[in-house]
This record gives sequence, C-alpha cells and structure tokens, in this order.
Amino acid sequence: MDTESVEPKEEIQKNEKVETKENPLGTEKVSKLIKQFAIPCIISLLVSSLYNIVDQIFIGQGVGYLGNAATNIVFPFIVIAMAFSFMIGDGASAYLSLSLGKKDKESATKGIANAMVVSAFFGVLFLILGIVFREGLLKVFGVTEASYEYAKDYITIIAVGMPFFILTNSLNSMIRADGSPKFAMITMLVGAILNIILDPIAIFVLHMGVKGAAIATVIGQVVSGIVSILYIPKFKSITLTKESMKLEFKTVKKICSLGVSSFITQIAVTVVIIVINQTLTKYGAESKYGSDIPLSALGIVMKVNQIVNSIAIGLAAGAQPIIGFNYGAKKYERVLQTYGFAVKVGLAVTFVGTIIFQVFPQAIINLFGQEDELYNEFAKMSFRIFLLFVMLNSFQIMSGIFFQAIGNPVKAAILSLSRQIVFLVPALLILPRFFGVNGTLYAGPTADCLAFILASTLVIREVKKLKKMSEEREVN
Repeated sequence: MDTESVEPKEEIQKNEKVETKENPLGTEKVSKLIKQFAIPCIISLLVSSLYNIVDQIFIGQGVGYLGNAATNIVFPFIVIAMAFSFMIGDGASAYLSLSLGKKDKESATKGIANAMVVSAFFGVLFLILGIVFREGLLKVFGVTEASYEYAKDYITIIAVGMPFFILTNSLNSMIRADGSPKFAMITMLVGAILNIILDPIAIFVLHMGVKGAAIATVIGQVVSGIVSILYIPKFKSITLTKESMKLEFKTVKKICSLGVSSFITQIAVTVVIIVINQTLTKYGAESKYGSDIPLSALGIVMKVNQIVNSIAIGLAAGAQPIIGFNYGAKKYERVLQTYGFAVKVGLAVTFVGTIIFQVFPQAIINLFGQEDELYNEFAKMSFRIFLLFVMLNSFQIMSGIFFQAIGNPVKAAILSLSRQIVFLVPALLILPRFFGVNGTLYAGPTADCLAFILASTLVIREVKKLKKMSEEREVN
C-alpha cells in the first residue's frame, strides 16, 4: 500500500512548512528564484563562450581567417572535454538537488565528492590525449594543409589547460546547485577577463599569433580553476570528508545517467562540427569559395550562436535545481510553473537574437577581421540561413534539461540526440549533394524545425502527467 495516500493532509502540510524553512526552493517566488540562479549561470556560460570568441576576434584581426580556421578545427577537442565536464557537473548538480529534496544529505555529499574525483581524472586524460594523439585528432577534425601548423600549435597548448578547464566547468554546476550562483559566475569571470587582457598582448605586442591566444586562454583557465577549488571547503549544503571521496560505482553511474543529456548534447555538437568541417572541405573545394573560407566563416557563426545558446542553457540550468528540488518534494505545480516561466523568457531572448542575425550579420562579421568580398558573402549567408530558426532550438534545449532535472535521463537523451544527431547529421550528408556547399547551411533550420516538433510532443505528454500527479497529491 502507498503510505503517502493514507497520510493525513494536515501532516503533509506540516511537513511542507518544515521543508519551507529549510530550503526556499520549495516556496520562494519562481521568477525571483530563476533570476537568482539563472542570471549568474547565464553570465558564467557567456563568459565561457567568450574564451573562444575572443580568441577568434583577436586571431582574425592579427593572423587572418586561416588562424580562425585552425581554431575551428581544434574546437571539437574542446567541446568533447566540455561534454565530460558537463556530464559530471550537471549530473552531480541534479543528484544534489534531488537528494536534498528527499532530505538524503549523505547521498548528496557522496555524489559531489565522487564527481570531483572523476572530473580530475578526465582532466588528466584529456591533457594526455591532446598532446600524444594530436596528429590523428586534427585529421579527424578536418584540418587542411594551409591551416595545419596553426592547428597543431593551438591544440598542443590548449591540452595543457584541460585539467583546470574540466574541473572548473564541473565545479561550476555544483557550486550553483549549492546555492552560490554568484560565486560560480565569479570563477568564470576572472578567467575570461584575464584572457581578454592577455590576448591582445600575446598577439599584437609579443607577436605570438595563434600560440599567444592559446597561452592566454590556458592562463585564464588555470586561474578560474584555482578560484573554483577554493570553494570546495565552503559547500553549504554538505560537508565533504575523506570517506566521501572514495569512488562508489553506483553513485558515479547515477551521476552520469543524470548528466547524460548534457554529455550527449556536447558530443552531438562535436559530431556535427566534424561532419560540417568534412562537408565544407569537400564541397567548398568544388565551389568558388574554396575550403578554408567556409571552414572559417561557418565556424565563427556557430561560435557566435553559442551566445544565444548560452542564454537558453543558462535559463534552463538556473531552473534545474528549482525543478529538481520541487520534483523530489512532490510539488509538481511548482515544477510546471518553473519550466513554463523559463521557456517563455528563453523564447523571447532568442527571438531577439534571431532578428540580430538576420539584420546585422556584416557588423558581426567585421569584429573578426576585414576580409574580402567572397568571404563576407558566404559569412552573411551562413548567419541568415544556418541560424534562421535558432529560436526553436532554445525550446529543445530547455526541454532536455527539464527532463534531466526531474530524473528522466532517457527522454533528456532523446531530445539531446534529436536535433544534432537524428536530424542535423543526415541533413548535412544529404542536402549538400543537391545544393553544394550551401546545403550545409540549409541543414541548420531543417534540423531545428524537426527537433522542435519532437520536443513539443514529449513535453506535452509530460506536462499532462505532472498535472494529473499534482491533482492526486492535492486530493490526498
């Protein structure tokens, strides 16, 4: 028999009042909570995006589009590392929120501690991969003969910062879930500001080119990592011990399952970038643009789009601990309220982004260096076609993290796979056969529309289910 169904309604209300005093996630105004959690998260993600965008701007101004093509080629390596950091960080964050909602502090502590150990392991692993296997990686990522030396220098230096990069991104999610979103924002901000200061010095003063940009990035990552580590003894919701640091397979498996949506999203991005690079190299060579112009231009477009995606992901990540806590506490009405509010704000913001991409593409392109008319022509087409329905993509991102927050990794994974792998990759392989290099651009809006339809279908079913559970809870 379900003991909850026979529990007196007065006792349930009493327990909820006690819970309210312990954690404001259960009662504070949703819009206020999302503002509190999402804004620092958005800033953190925007700052993270700036690492690559600032490099592209200064490299474009100081080296030219071949330098930017090289950093775009190395970008999949960075995204793969980010995938592992997000899987551990977002998984541990969801694990923490769900455990605290169930008042299981011991599990929450074990989850955070294990996540830190696993993050450190992956950091060292990627350092080794980036140095030892760089030749093979660059070939897979679509390097061209003209950009090879630049790409080799960039990946070698970037690999050195991987332990700090992965640990920082993992800890960032955990710190936010612990109720310190401002500190999480600061950890990313200090590194990005340092990178912005050092980039022009390394490139224009010391004339170090692509190597200088990579060194500036790594220094910023190391500083951010050190600041993040300083937070570890200051966790508010848990108390870490040596015992909790011992790896427990069951805990690590659960964390990874909760974070698998974030992992798949990033890995899917990597697969897409590799397919795009290979497609642009092949069909670009058959066009008037050549291979390197499309590689550089579309790479910039995708990184600029990270700004819009960062806002969508930041809103969703800010809502995640609120959704996770209230789902664990069986407050389903607040779960729906939080998700609905985040979706509305996300769609509004990404709509503005869409207008900017359609109306002012040349102004954005000029930030990355003054190139010839042929380059500008393809870059403007890339913004206007590839990002035509970027607003729909934000809904898919929100919905994926929503399912992740309520402990449904299967649906979260389905949504994460849908846009990038199920729809975009086939479109990238099919459309260029009919439309040449421009077919690569048409693949973007095609995938966005199809993924939106799938996400809407899954969300509508889940919303109906949660409404029914909420009504049953009120009756009991």
